[in-house]
Amino acid sequence: MANEGDEAVAFCQAVLEQCGGFKRVVFFAVFDRATRDQSLDQMRELERRESRLQVVWASESRCVVDAYLRGYKDALAEGCDWILEIDAGFSHEPHDIPQFFDVMEMGMDCVFGSRFLLKGAFKESSWKRRIVSLGGTLLTNLLLSTRQSDMTSGFEMFSRETLQMVVDRGIKSRAHFFQTEIKTYCRNLRFVEVPITYRAASPRLGLYPVKESFQQLWRLFQLRMQGEL
Repeated sequence: MANEGDEAVAFCQAVLEQCGGFKRVVFFAVFDRATRDQSLDQMRELERRESRLQVVWASESRCVVDAYLRGYKDALAEGCDWILEIDAGFSHEPHDIPQFFDVMEMGMDCVFGSRFLLKGAFKESSWKRRIVSLGGTLLTNLLLSTRQSDMTSGFEMFSRETLQMVVDRGIKSRAHFFQTEIKTYCRNLRFVEVPITYRAASPRLGLYPVKESFQQLWRLFQLRMQGEL
């Protein structure tokens, strides 16, 4: 979470509303120094009266990947059996969450949200973002023998064992390609894709993430050719 404004608290509450029926639920709200507004203070205030919320201050974070990794590691340290990753600010819709639980109950190792499945949606987004997401998916499936309809989405759920495998293996990407890297490591596991609605947080797409994606894709392709992936 970063710079979510008043939506930070509303988003947390909306997610928790979808997470009934479990022995224990923990919402890890991860913030780092990219935060410039009052959303961190607002979430800390909510934490005082909401026992299921843990606000995480990732002071060590140097990029978006570090913040996600901090959340992964805290969830594993807490002993969570299933870990759901979801973007804040309603970029991802909380009402899509229950289908992840339904699939995990079938014995899957992981579940991945897809904007390109039937009933999936890509809203309030520029054509550039759509092309990059779809093109990146097609290229990754071609080069790395993955088989998903959306290799760049960040709405996903893992069993404890699966996420521990990802963390132990290590994530080399320093930008948004890390979502594709994770899916590549999970390509031979038991997984299902479910349709999600995505609302782009920003129309901007910088050059560095695109360049870094090609570099990381080439690295993974070389590992595959060497039989190490």
